[in-house]
Parts: sequence; structure tokens; C-alpha cells
Amino acid sequence: MASLLEKVNTLISANLHALVDSALESNNLKVMDEYIRQAERHIDALEDSAATVGGNVKTLKRKYDEFSAQVEKLDRDIDMLLVKNKADLATAAQADLNNKKSLSQEYYEQWQQQQNEYQKIMDAKLKLEARLVTIKQEREQLKHLLELAEAKKIATKTIKSLDDISKVGDAEMTTISEKIRSQLDRVDAEAEMASSRLQNQIDEVIGVSEIEQQLEERRARLGLNKE
Repeated sequence: MASLLEKVNTLISANLHALVDSALESNNLKVMDEYIRQAERHIDALEDSAATVGGNVKTLKRKYDEFSAQVEKLDRDIDMLLVKNKADLATAAQADLNNKKSLSQEYYEQWQQQQNEYQKIMDAKLKLEARLVTIKQEREQLKHLLELAEAKKIATKTIKSLDDISKVGDAEMTTISEKIRSQLDRVDAEAEMASSRLQNQIDEVIGVSEIEQQLEERRARLGLNKE
């Protein structure tokens, strides 16, 4: 998983300006097509990983919930056994409680670890998908730019005046080139904003979870949880 995320992050952090420049210099779209192929491959791999890790998250949370419920019940049962002077049973129940508490904590830690992994995968997937959309759009514009360049090359064979040669298609080519770079700058800014919003959403969800957990602990302590 770490290896996949590293490869994805490499694609996400790739300099799209450099890709465009490389395509312009080599006068073909191969470098951009290769980026697109790799991005699509990695998105498929991220989807598979997200399904697997997401399933693990659900399983671990269910196990944690089950053991947490058993811990709460045992805790109440021990109090009742002590009230009824059933010390031997209370001792056995306490040992069982300790064991289940340990298992519950293990499941909780594994659940949180897998949840964090899942968030990393989904975050990477969203960012890479955004990059893929961008590079596909820029590929189409660059294709048009290269076609203009080729048309100019053909035109120069029939134009004798060097002054005329220097003017054919230059303005349009410059406009498209600048448009590509301006859009790439905008996409980079939007990606940063999207990443920030995603982190804020994650922080908000985690914060709400912590509050709910704290309130649940208080309910348990006050005896407000009914079987």
C-alpha cells in the first residue's frame, strides 16, 4: 500500500508545466499519454485498495462495537455480583472484563489505523482524478497547438518572404500556450483548496466522533444506557 501511495503521490506532484514543455519540445504527445495511462492504472489500483481497506474498517469497527458492548455489560454485572456478595463470580467476571477491554482496545487501534489508511487512499484518489481530468484537457489543447505548428511548417514551404513566415500562426499559438499555463496555475490553486476542505471535513467528523464517545461514556457512568 505504501508503495502504491508513493507512486500516486509522484504522479500528483508531477510538474504539469514540464509535461507540456516536454511535449512541445519533442513535438508529440507521448509524454502526456504515458502520464494518462499511469494515472488511470493507479486510479484502478486505488479503487481496489479502497474497497479492501474500507471493508476492513467496517469489520474492525463492528468488532470494536461488539467488545465495547460486552465490556459495558460485564462492568454492570460485576457491580451487581458484588452487591449480591458473589465474590467468586465477580472475580471471574473481572478477569473476563480485563481480557475483553484489552481486545476492545486492540480492535479500536486497528480500526483507527485502517480508517486513516482509507482516508489517505481516498484523498490520493480524488487528487489524482483531478490531475487526470486536467492533463486530458490540456492534451487536447496541446494537440491543437501542435497541429497549428505542423500547419505552419507546411505553410513555410510555399511562402518565400521570411517576414510572412514569422507571422503565420504565431499569435494563435502564443495565445493557446499561455492559456494552457494559466489553466494549470488555476488547477494547482484549486487542488490546494480542495485538499484543505477535505482535511477540514475529516477534522470535523473526528471531532464529532470524540464528542459522541465522551457523551456515551458519561451515559454509561450515570447508568443511562439500558439493555
